[in-house]
Amino acid sequence: MMLASIAGLIIIHSPAKERIWPGIAGEETPAPKSAAMPVESLHPVVSAKMMELIRRTSKAGITILITDGFRSSLEQDALYKQGRTAKGQIVTNVKGGESYHNYGLAIDFALRVPNGDVIWDLDYDGNRNGESDWMEVVAIAKSLGFAWGGDWTSFKDYPHLQMDFGYSISELKRGKRPPDDSQP
Repeated sequence: MMLASIAGLIIIHSPAKERIWPGIAGEETPAPKSAAMPVESLHPVVSAKMMELIRRTSKAGITILITDGFRSSLEQDALYKQGRTAKGQIVTNVKGGESYHNYGLAIDFALRVPNGDVIWDLDYDGNRNGESDWMEVVAIAKSLGFAWGGDWTSFKDYPHLQMDFGYSISELKRGKRPPDDSQP
């Protein structure tokens, strides 16, 4: 590698310069095609569908609370430790990078009852229509394109709703992302 200084500007001549110092001296270094920007929030389609879920459940006389959305890998690891090396009950079977939450493609919900309490009761019928409010929320969510963790065969995750857009965790880990205008 050769370093040269011209009028206080350091110029690096090396094949590795893009990894060390992208965009030097006015050069535009495009990101590799396989790289994806880090995910830091819910995917726009998931966010819009979440808001529609809240609207539709409210119209049905059910108040839901979104208890989780995007979750960093660090937060995921902390949840994974619950019931294992940290206090609490086991709430997930996956470590950081292994959850659709880590890619902004999942939300968790609970029910809010009239006194303000938040519950995870699958049998509660607060709108008194003879149907479980929880299952009404799930039906609305599915109609919006969400998959429900309660349908999983191994670890049932009843509060979990996700939109994978056809992407596996393995593909997401390799940097593939659904376009912002994707439809589930």
